[in-house]
Amino acid sequence: MNIVFIEPAFPANQRLFVYALASVGANVYGIGESGEQELGDDLRGAMKAYYRVSNVTDVGQLTEAVQFFQRYAWIDGLEATVEAHTMAAAQVREATGIPGTSVHTTWLCRDKPSMKEALRRAGVPTAASAAVDTAAEAKEFADQIGYPLILKPRAGAGASGTVRVDDDGELAAALQHFGETGASSIAVEEFVQGHEGFYDTITVGGHVAHDWTTHYYPNVLEAMRSRWISPQFVTTNRMEGNPFYAEVRELGRRVIEALGIGTSATHMEWFYGPKGLKFSEIGARPPGVGCWDLYSASNDVDVYREWAHIITHGTPERPMRRPYAAGLVALRPDHDGAIQGYSGVDAFMARYGRWVLDTNFPGRGSATQPVEAGYMANAWLRMRHPDYDELRRMLDDAGATIHVHAG
Repeated sequence: MNIVFIEPAFPANQRLFVYALASVGANVYGIGESGEQELGDDLRGAMKAYYRVSNVTDVGQLTEAVQFFQRYAWIDGLEATVEAHTMAAAQVREATGIPGTSVHTTWLCRDKPSMKEALRRAGVPTAASAAVDTAAEAKEFADQIGYPLILKPRAGAGASGTVRVDDDGELAAALQHFGETGASSIAVEEFVQGHEGFYDTITVGGHVAHDWTTHYYPNVLEAMRSRWISPQFVTTNRMEGNPFYAEVRELGRRVIEALGIGTSATHMEWFYGPKGLKFSEIGARPPGVGCWDLYSASNDVDVYREWAHIITHGTPERPMRRPYAAGLVALRPDHDGAIQGYSGVDAFMARYGRWVLDTNFPGRGSATQPVEAGYMANAWLRMRHPDYDELRRMLDDAGATIHVHAG
């Protein structure tokens, strides 16, 4: 098969998708913003051809690049694995006759109010939400639903730009901030209490071929607000035979069907609390922050290759047997500034080194990143263990033992 892949060089893990496609026999045609000489021999060698554009989200440039390839080869697929690239990819698919996720489905997976409205019509439990274009509309929603509320960009990825507001004053301040960033329309929704996690899949023709469930500790908004927290996300190896995970799977199946997702990676956020299990949002793309690395480690299976095998051949290659749970703990600096050093690393590694997958400890003098920049913005550590509870305990110990000193 001949597969066009959008932006093979950035971010850095994009090349893993290209390598995986090549490893299962696909001819990969890359379109990206980097110069060909900047790709490196390995990445360039994994592709049949490469076409440079100045902006991979520019539909005109992307269409021209795809049509260039189509003059020389039959193009079977066009893949985009970054949220910001998915709509342009869908538009180009439809313009050039390439099968894959439609513009309509991509729109529903990116525009949060439209997504939730479609799912409510399908009977999927989700938070009350609306698209608001004015402060008056936001205040009307607040009066109807009550505080707290969540405000977020209509097409944002993950928790990027998401804020919680608890009263009229915080609502007004948040709306002013969104206005200053140029947002003319935002999503506002009911705050759902409960534990937060995500359900990821790779689907074939609308049916789940592989899936994983992962938990946040604590929930994302709390994690991104508090420096002292060493937040974690942990993928479970207890999905089989568990009634709760059966419910998560059924919710995911209903969402995939309602939104018309065919053959794709997906990333679905959920909450479970006093009102039961509720859908939050979904992306028709792989998850970020290295989740597939954890899924690979927890199953001793290359998940990137599994995705590529499904894209190229229409079937999975290996099952997910889940011998391990796997997780990441973010290790925050005690101040903003520059890294001065670390303490507790040797003691922690002496206790648990055999279970550590990999680590990231930026060198002395490296600039720190703000807490809200995410789980992998500063130091972090990834681990796996056959017992989920023991893994949680070790990750907690990492947060308590390892200290990142900055100044």
